[in-house]
Amino acid sequence: PPPPALLPPPPPPPPAVLPSFFLSCRHTTRRAVCHLLFGRTEVIDNTLNPDFVRKYILDYFFEEKQNLRFDVYDIDSKSPDLAKHDFLGQVYCTLGEIVGSPDCATMKFCANKLDKKDFFGKSDPFMVFYRSNEDGTFTICHKTEVVKNTLNPLWQPFSIPVRALCNGDYDRHDFIGEFTTSYKELCRGQNQHNVYEVVNVKKKIKKKRYINSGTVSMLSFSVESEHTFLDYIKGGTQIHFTVAIDFTASNGNPSQSTSLHYMNPYQMNAYAMALKAVGEIIQDYDSDKMFPALGFGAKLPPDGRVSHEFPLNGNIENPYCNGMEGILEAYHQSLKTVQLYGPTNFAPIVNHVARYAAAVQDGSQYFVLLIITDGVISDMAQTKEAIVNAAKLPMSIIIVGVGQAEFDAMVELDGDDIRISSRGKLAERDIVQFVPFRDYMDRTGNHVLSMARLAKDVLAEIPDQLILYMKSRGIKPCSPPPAYSPDHDHPQTTPI
Repeated sequence: PPPPALLPPPPPPPPAVLPSFFLSCRHTTRRAVCHLLFGRTEVIDNTLNPDFVRKYILDYFFEEKQNLRFDVYDIDSKSPDLAKHDFLGQVYCTLGEIVGSPDCATMKFCANKLDKKDFFGKSDPFMVFYRSNEDGTFTICHKTEVVKNTLNPLWQPFSIPVRALCNGDYDRHDFIGEFTTSYKELCRGQNQHNVYEVVNVKKKIKKKRYINSGTVSMLSFSVESEHTFLDYIKGGTQIHFTVAIDFTASNGNPSQSTSLHYMNPYQMNAYAMALKAVGEIIQDYDSDKMFPALGFGAKLPPDGRVSHEFPLNGNIENPYCNGMEGILEAYHQSLKTVQLYGPTNFAPIVNHVARYAAAVQDGSQYFVLLIITDGVISDMAQTKEAIVNAAKLPMSIIIVGVGQAEFDAMVELDGDDIRISSRGKLAERDIVQFVPFRDYMDRTGNHVLSMARLAKDVLAEIPDQLILYMKSRGIKPCSPPPAYSPDHDHPQTTPI
């Protein structure tokens, strides 16, 4: 090696931009408890609902209890000293809790002869389940529905992760009584051991002849393994990705820099960024990496016919593109051949993918449609009907809004708050996720970070949507193929 004097000077340290949250791991030894700082996230400016992107890789050991602590700070300067920033709070958990048991317990309870609490009626009873903590405190893990005006309520069955049994609503109510049990006792199911006396301690002290305030009986208890998204992927379920791009005139002339379709030689436009951000993640779950790419709202050569489901590669018989690069290439080429027009119709695209999804409902395939658009939807009623019909199929829809338009109508399609309906018929499940891309643009112009945030948010609901479809149809994941093992009855050949 060269002598020290000839070595280049070290690079200047990076600017000390402090994140608003950091992760540490606590290691317990025989002598002391030490904390190892794993890292700090990026800063999310001016929000009470931060969505962090930075990831951490931790070694997981089944046989060890690995304690984690998350500290949250409000950052007001670039000082790396945490003491100079506002500490918001912290949470503890174990790595095992994060990757832990997917088992889910389903149970059903009723009660008999509860105390009367209402002056003009009986009682409106509900039951709250608390999990006992190691420090002697209790944490709410489930609350049943209220059954009105009865002393003999029958509550609906409910499911709860087993790990939640073995934070809460503390609103004031009239206290009837309490009892304690254990997971081991609950596992016995309906029998004499799972009939509990509901006791009000204060009432018991005041009344010498007090026995109880009624009884609660378990009617059923079952535990089943909850299948995960990864279980289906490992079992062979393929994710089929289709992209649909808005070619309406409201995007502006692609040859002008003000257009959302403008091809800047130095950076991708919003359409390309949204496509690449989502597609590069989904493509890993499709074995052949061949994806249909469609456009809508354009006039097509040679006759100027308006189409709302045309292939970007110009091949009606085979609209598939090879990977993300193939889709981007077809998108770029189509801008040179079609005329941006309108209106902004979604229903033809949704129905197009739904036809393919309807043909394969055995759990072997799941379809994800990405629609990238700049404007207000023109066929709202038809699109709602198409989505309600598609909700019964192995299909999810992602809508990314680009540009500065108002997207109020798009929010209506996203059924997070109010389930979408058409002609009085509710969608069987929520399959639409809408986000405006402008909400994810990094203020420093870091497009990689913008794309990572977008992908993280729009893809977050896909696993649960897939699982809900499979569960509603009673489809269990296939067993993954066995690992290859050589046939010991035959000699192996070694390639030269």
